[in-house]
Amino acid sequence: MLRYLVVLCLALVLPLHGGAATDGSSPVEEHHHHAAPVAAEAVGVGVAERLGEKIPLDLTFNDEAGRPVRLADLVTGPTIILPVYYRCTNVCNFLQNGMAAVIPEIRRKPGDEYRVISVSFDETEPPDLAARYRRIYQGAITTPFPEDGWRFLTGDAANIRRLTDAIGYRFQRKGRDFVHPVASVVIAGDGTIIRYLYGTSFLPKDVTLALLEAREGKVGKTIRTVVGYCFSFDPKQKTYVFNLLRVSATVVILTAGAFLAFLLTTGRTGARQRKGGS
Repeated sequence: MLRYLVVLCLALVLPLHGGAATDGSSPVEEHHHHAAPVAAEAVGVGVAERLGEKIPLDLTFNDEAGRPVRLADLVTGPTIILPVYYRCTNVCNFLQNGMAAVIPEIRRKPGDEYRVISVSFDETEPPDLAARYRRIYQGAITTPFPEDGWRFLTGDAANIRRLTDAIGYRFQRKGRDFVHPVASVVIAGDGTIIRYLYGTSFLPKDVTLALLEAREGKVGKTIRTVVGYCFSFDPKQKTYVFNLLRVSATVVILTAGAFLAFLLTTGRTGARQRKGGS
């Protein structure tokens, strides 16, 4: 069993390293378009993680064509939610560009095994603006990608606030702009919050492993065991860390066990041969 775990560990870790690097920023980036310091009333801006809690899937937003759509109709499996506003000329663009860049490196099938949803927290933004950015970011993906794999939503203030409150995402309007954190949320198909990803760029292994975690209950226990055995999430660095010592120790133990078994087997074979010869 341990040998099987190690093989799967190595199979997971090799394709997951590389790709986009993190931007080295702090876990929460407060973004505003003005050079002035953040006002005192904006102190509450940030992310209060709600890991293990569920978002309300009965919320209704507008899709890119202006049609009402429930989150429950879109969150049918592991889902990455990007809280943004489309008129943002800075980090919201970088965040979505970062997602478009990492999608080709994610070892999961978009649309079937996961979905990305950009949700505007600006209630004044219309669906045609969401449609425009859908064309931009889906066009930036360098591999074939289904249109339904990444959705761009707008909505009214009440539904937006219920969603952002549920994920602990705190922002404030400043004129036409916003002060807001830069974070993405990975949720399971039942709305359970699994992981937060911070910054505007993504490591393929972080996204892939978060999606694997989000499939808990729907994927074989072996995969969950492998993820937990080979990787651990570092809450300070906000990334998955490969448990090198644990895996290396397992390899050493397995090698020593295999060598001992070899010695015992060859010893018994030699003894039978000597006995037969005599």
